[in-house]
Amino acid sequence: MDLLGLHHFPENFVTAKRDHSNSVTLTCNTNFDGPFTWKLAAKTVDEAEEIEDLNSTYKQVGKNLIVSDVDSPLLGEYSCWSGEERLSSTFLLVEAEEGDDFDSLMKCWAKSYDCTFSCNWTKGKYTAVRLGLGDDCSEGRKSCHWVNSSGQHLNGGFQFELSHSLSPYAEETNMLVLTAEAIMNNNILRRTKRFYLRDIIQPESPQIINCQEVEQELNVTIDPPSSWSSPHSFFSLEHEIQYKLKDDGKEIKVIGSPSALIPKKISMLRVRSRDPLVLSNWSQWTPWKNVTY
Repeated sequence: MDLLGLHHFPENFVTAKRDHSNSVTLTCNTNFDGPFTWKLAAKTVDEAEEIEDLNSTYKQVGKNLIVSDVDSPLLGEYSCWSGEERLSSTFLLVEAEEGDDFDSLMKCWAKSYDCTFSCNWTKGKYTAVRLGLGDDCSEGRKSCHWVNSSGQHLNGGFQFELSHSLSPYAEETNMLVLTAEAIMNNNILRRTKRFYLRDIIQPESPQIINCQEVEQELNVTIDPPSSWSSPHSFFSLEHEIQYKLKDDGKEIKVIGSPSALIPKKISMLRVRSRDPLVLSNWSQWTPWKNVTY
């Protein structure tokens, strides 16, 4: 396996500190009780070389291999062997240097208050990314449920769909705790962010249902997007209408919900929505709609 192109998280890996001050311990996960040797594959398993220097950098204690003064040449896939039989393997990675913060790496949004939200990982230099919700993930426990990407963008980024257990009807008092881990070459980046679901709400574009003449005005009726939470009497949206006047092409915006009166002499309009209670992000605009009557 080419570590430089690792496109998934290995089942077993250990992360070394960047300052090299601490040793790390790798374990041969096997029930085999006989003698075995360790090999290091910096690039591929086929290029694995047997570790012979067990005096300075390496120290073998039972089924453990202690690696001291970890630097780049010592990173890669360590495997333990009995003759030609491979018993188990563990990747040795190093924590990434401080740099990118969470918001520069990823954007998250929720189309509604229902039980899912989406995230896009925007940095294309990473070859494997996973996300986890809750304290189990932020504290690095084995009980963490990691979510892998549901797809990769052409620019190399990743997209995710995550589920949460927050009630859409209750007042939100607990923050979501989202942890991201990403691999680039033999470096692993780890970031955690806490936020309220309401802070990432962004409805999808609404639907323009009807434009009806009312004397010298038009009554524009707008429906929430099909993905928005229901009942709509409880989960209300406000809509912003942008229209162009026929005479001079001037663009004007008005806000109404679920309908609004606008001047009759317009050529086209478009609409976007947001949650007025939390002043969420606006949805994307609908396409411009030509007005005929």
